Amino acid sequence: MNTLDSTATRSLAGIVPAPKPHWVGDGFFVHGYFSVVPDLARRLSPFVLLDYHAPRVYPPTENMRRGVGPHPHRGFETVTIALEGSVAHHDSTGAGGVIGPGDVQWMTAGAGILHKEYHEARFARAGGIMHMLQLWVNIPAKAKMTAPTYQLLASDAMGLARLPDHGGIVRVLAGSYASASGPARTFTPMDILDVRLNAGGSVTLDRDPAWNIAILVMKGSVRIDGGREAKAGDFAVFANDGRATTFAALAPETHCMVLAGEPIDEPIVQYGPFVMNTENEIRDAIADYNAGRFGELAE
Repeated sequence: MNTLDSTATRSLAGIVPAPKPHWVGDGFFVHGYFSVVPDLARRLSPFVLLDYHAPRVYPPTENMRRGVGPHPHRGFETVTIALEGSVAHHDSTGAGGVIGPGDVQWMTAGAGILHKEYHEARFARAGGIMHMLQLWVNIPAKAKMTAPTYQLLASDAMGLARLPDHGGIVRVLAGSYASASGPARTFTPMDILDVRLNAGGSVTLDRDPAWNIAILVMKGSVRIDGGREAKAGDFAVFANDGRATTFAALAPETHCMVLAGEPIDEPIVQYGPFVMNTENEIRDAIADYNAGRFGELAE
């Protein structure tokens, strides 16, 4: 890692092209970026997973279970961002709901939860385009066993910053950009920004060099700090060698998701749907799940 510089512009550490997509359950066809880059969960802490569901047309169906059946989580948060299409969910605490275009479901798994998510009934019957992404966000050790809870963040609750010279808009889901702030409550400082740029529009982030920053390009393409181009499907990861991170649209209707966060400087031990700090804690999670301590959830 480069020596931290409090004034320099960050350099680009690398660009990860879209990995081959795979099915999660029978309802989500995703690109899993963290699975193809060794140690990316540490490198981009507090983020430990990114599954991107690029736009895909699903035909109408009467299958109201199209999605992912009951599965456990412990030790982190899932952040599901709906861009097109609608997803329903239920869990072992009795909570449930629907997120549609522009909404975010922020689930704190904490001490343990059983969860299922599937295409919302009206969307399933009508069919249409599904475009979503899901992040897994780590929780510090002192808070990992917090009680499970939800934040249902509606589209109209997001902070909104308009870029100068009709450059585009920044929707703030978490953290801040310019004078806009997002509605999400987080355990550690972070920014999640939904950025839509017109050709020539640009965004500059000024963050502590210790923060980790990455950009997922979902449509169009961007020029990063006047240098390399990142196109749709690319995941650009930045080095920790300066404060400023700048990217500009090379195409109209460019769409990106920006992830930035203060790293959690603790060990990460991940085993499937559990993210803990030690192997013993993973074994405890498996034992608690097998013993039914995550509650019950019907198919």
